[in-house]
Amino acid sequence: MAQKYGGKFSPDGETNSNHDAPQRNSFDGANPDPAGARSNVLFVPAIVLVATTFSDGAIPLALGLIGACALTLAAWLLRSGLRAEAEYNARKIARRPALPRKMIASALTGIGAALGVIAHLNSFDILSPLIFGIAGAGLHLAAFGIDPMKHKGMEGIDTFQQDRVSRVVDEAESHLAAMSDAILRAGDRGMERRVEQFQRTARELFRTVEEDPRDLTAARKYMGVYLRGARDATAKFADIYSRTGDAQARTDYAALLDDLEQNFSARTRKMLLDDRSDLNVEIEVLRERLQREGVRPS
Repeated sequence: MAQKYGGKFSPDGETNSNHDAPQRNSFDGANPDPAGARSNVLFVPAIVLVATTFSDGAIPLALGLIGACALTLAAWLLRSGLRAEAEYNARKIARRPALPRKMIASALTGIGAALGVIAHLNSFDILSPLIFGIAGAGLHLAAFGIDPMKHKGMEGIDTFQQDRVSRVVDEAESHLAAMSDAILRAGDRGMERRVEQFQRTARELFRTVEEDPRDLTAARKYMGVYLRGARDATAKFADIYSRTGDAQARTDYAALLDDLEQNFSARTRKMLLDDRSDLNVEIEVLRERLQREGVRPS
């Protein structure tokens, strides 16, 4: 079987000129979509319900449509809830989701199942729809679980500062998303991977700031001005490269990503060192106070 050549000097080869930096695994920091096939398949029952009640009369059709709407809304809320839960789990410091989407989706699934049973009944029966509704909601809850119900790592955190960090991180994530959309226009898989590598480095900076909001002042320029410039440069590169295939433009853009990644990594390391220095100061102060109180380790 023919195999496409790929190497250092191939068009889709390694574009990172920083050979001294440790090589990352290609899956390191990858963010697969948590709302995968198991949630997407839940859109199917709504279609089946409408199709099976379409020719049964006005009342069954109306019940089928309402049930299908409930099932569709449940599937949509489930996708959103799974993504919110993944964001919650990925961060050491996080607020619980404001809306318990997964639990609401379970309730709507039960309602949709009950309405589907009623639409297919020829006689009045309250027990069967109730049983199917409870079973549907219970199985949905068992399959996908409940939403996070409490904040994580928020003890001793200034909530006002944390809110400021959240707004800045959300804006920075929007810049990264715009970079991902723009680089697709270039049609260069190697540069797409290079952008993803830079995004992983940038998100390490985000997580560091989220864990200690005091670092926001030092990192704000990186998360705002520099990322905005990277977004604009990516859009311009994609437009030029998609039209002309200019190799020099590709080289210049790869060098820009190298510089950005090195600077973001350096900023992250410096903030971690500063945090460690602050911890050492706090430890020394506490030891001096204990010694003044006459408390010494045995």
